[in-house]
Amino acid sequence: MPSTDPLGVLADARARAPQTLELAARHLDPSLVDVLSILGFDREYVSAQGSYLYDTSGRAYLDLHTGEGFASLGHNHPDVREVLQATLAADLLDGVQIHYSVLAGMLAEALSQRLPGRLDAAFFTSTGAEAVDSAMKFARAASGRARLISCDNCFHGVTLGPLSLVGDEFFKEGFGPLLPGCERVPFGDLARLEAELSKKDVAAFIVEPIQGRMVTLPPEGYLLAAQQLCRRYGTMFVIDEIQTGLGRTGKWFALEQWGLEPDFVLVGKALSGGYMPVAAMLTSREIYQKAVGTLERCYVHQSTFGRNRLSMAAGLATMRVIERDGLLGHVSHVGSVLRDGLAELQGRYEMITEIRASGLMIGIELGAPSTRVARLNWRLIHMASEGLFPQLIVIPLHRDYGMITMAAGKNDVIKLLPPLTLSENEAHSFLMALDAVLAECHSSSSKNLAVVRDIAATTLRRRARTKLQ
Repeated sequence: MPSTDPLGVLADARARAPQTLELAARHLDPSLVDVLSILGFDREYVSAQGSYLYDTSGRAYLDLHTGEGFASLGHNHPDVREVLQATLAADLLDGVQIHYSVLAGMLAEALSQRLPGRLDAAFFTSTGAEAVDSAMKFARAASGRARLISCDNCFHGVTLGPLSLVGDEFFKEGFGPLLPGCERVPFGDLARLEAELSKKDVAAFIVEPIQGRMVTLPPEGYLLAAQQLCRRYGTMFVIDEIQTGLGRTGKWFALEQWGLEPDFVLVGKALSGGYMPVAAMLTSREIYQKAVGTLERCYVHQSTFGRNRLSMAAGLATMRVIERDGLLGHVSHVGSVLRDGLAELQGRYEMITEIRASGLMIGIELGAPSTRVARLNWRLIHMASEGLFPQLIVIPLHRDYGMITMAAGKNDVIKLLPPLTLSENEAHSFLMALDAVLAECHSSSSKNLAVVRDIAATTLRRRARTKLQ
């Protein structure tokens, strides 16, 4: 029987698995290794299946984050894997610069059929940030205008073009100067948006239908009115569905909730079901042709691996699984189970100040309990880091209950992006664990509070030492 690992890559990887964090610290990002150690996330995971990761001891961890929604069908979905194995076995051509694969056309068609209006032209990329960058270029080229407007607190990626749109200065520090002509308005503020668009020099308004960083929902009527303003002033309307698209909110695309018909839709993260790097920009044929459609410009915008056979096959397989398994309805149902359960916990625990949710995209905003000691600890923790307080919940969920959640950044929000396949029983397991953690955190002798307070104190001491050096 032929070896399934003829070059010994997997065998070597298994043998060197105990060196994982050592290798990462030496050759990748040592600061992230330090963070994992501080938070207790420095586990040696050896396998993953469905909603769970497994460590060397065989302990299971329920993954409620899925790599910012990347593993949308859970980990290692067997049907998508079989499609990828069959695609490899077919020995298909993959020289994307010299031919078109039928798989790319089929995936573009499948996406277009689930989008409104005339969004029948696709450009495939390897990452969501690259899809955003493509829309920025196409909007400028097709409109003949230079300015681009985004929103405060938005997130569109960290490569230089999308970073110029991002609404949090933290991500930009040290990377300037960024692209000129990129400005922001408050999310939900139509007056400010119209003030910019009325100058008639804005190529595109680029907006997430639900802001992903903190799961910020749009005010009633905002997105439809923003679309109308774009039409009035000749600005292209770009909806970034990289996190919200492909079933996350219980719809194929979140824009369906408001009846939007944008000029561009951007998709990514979930498109391969957790297997391959792939994203896409979809627009109208008219806009596409204006930007790069002439013979002499047909090669001015390319992506080397954008429409590779494995990514295209994974995208098609993922969409078919979502359709076959009725995952849109399932997401709506399990999302309501989580939302209702969280609302009940909010009624009992003052630390939960707000629940924001759409399908299986959920933000849990935290605040300090009302006791004097708790508020003093809250201030100490925030002095150390604006994103540390949610670890009061995240750390014990992981350590004590095998639940993987994530703080949403430099804020007090825990964000849930579980697999679309999350079962109702798994949702209830999470709610029970969160209930227990919240009860402990509200107690007068909370050990979890002491852990995070110690992290904060250590952080402040390190900062002080650094300033003295």
